[in-house]
Amino acid sequence: MTVFLHGLSTCVPPHALPQDEVRDRAHEILGPRFKGFERLAPVFDTSGVRMRYSVAPFDWFENAQGWTDRNARYMSGAKALYIDAAAQALDKAGWTADSVDILVTVSSTGIATPTLDAQAKGEMGFRDDCLRVPLFGLGCAGGIGGLNTARELAAANPAAKVLLVVIETCTLHFRKARPKKADIIATILFGDGAAAMCLSGEETAIRIGRGASKTWDDTLPIMGWEVDEDGLGVVFDRSIPDFVTSEFRAAADHALSAMELTHEGLGRIVSHPGGAKVVDALEASLELGQGYLDVERDILTDYGNMSAPTVLFVLKRVLERGDAKGSGKPLLACALGPGFSAGFTPIWVS
Repeated sequence: MTVFLHGLSTCVPPHALPQDEVRDRAHEILGPRFKGFERLAPVFDTSGVRMRYSVAPFDWFENAQGWTDRNARYMSGAKALYIDAAAQALDKAGWTADSVDILVTVSSTGIATPTLDAQAKGEMGFRDDCLRVPLFGLGCAGGIGGLNTARELAAANPAAKVLLVVIETCTLHFRKARPKKADIIATILFGDGAAAMCLSGEETAIRIGRGASKTWDDTLPIMGWEVDEDGLGVVFDRSIPDFVTSEFRAAADHALSAMELTHEGLGRIVSHPGGAKVVDALEASLELGQGYLDVERDILTDYGNMSAPTVLFVLKRVLERGDAKGSGKPLLACALGPGFSAGFTPIWVS
């Protein structure tokens, strides 16, 4: 069964976090608590990030405490992002909410039970017989993992309309009580955002191919969340850029072989930009040349690392720019995340 894209939307929450102001606030809040802060502070200016957005205003970060406060913000902020992203994607597809048959929701930055699709049902107008498929724990790989899952569900249900919504509120896990190096890096990079896609078997100009994935053995400590009384604490191993440089090409080669594609036959790589060093590592590993992943760097500059939805922000901008359109060569969307894992999706634009 062939699957096509009918609508793609992206959105961010209302509170803008300019990087220079984040840097100054971090000096005030974290500087006195973390003896290594001054050594890491220059990364605010070299990270490539200039603006991010959050579901919480600046003042919240000075007083945030524990699971209850963080998850309450997640519930309200993520629900609002869900409704915004879903409504925009449905509008672009020309679909109504009550025509959707399958709801796939990706989010790893909060806990919602009932899930976000159920929270938004009353305002969106989804039918009460929709198949609901929530995905948790995919982290930065969630945009591709969610897309591949939604694609498979659409392929297995030829008449179904599938709505994928990917939401993360990374900023809510700012930590001042346990300022580890990873927490400082997260403060430098993380933003909030959401994306949504409408998929079905009805033909459009954009075809979504069957994806592939890779999970490396013995790599669980590289990336993820640590759970404690205060909430979720990020895990970023310093080896990530070197690991990407040395390992990603082989994973991409294996995925392309499974898809019956080659590097030479691709129109463009569309990647999740985890951070400036990771983008550099991807270019080196895939022998793309410095500066090839220009849209990825632009998205990182404009929005920071929003985790799962970020690659879909990149995809939207690449599609708007017209890369590979009509060439017969597919885009290859990819992302890395906890596991340690990678996901790949081929996309043709006629």
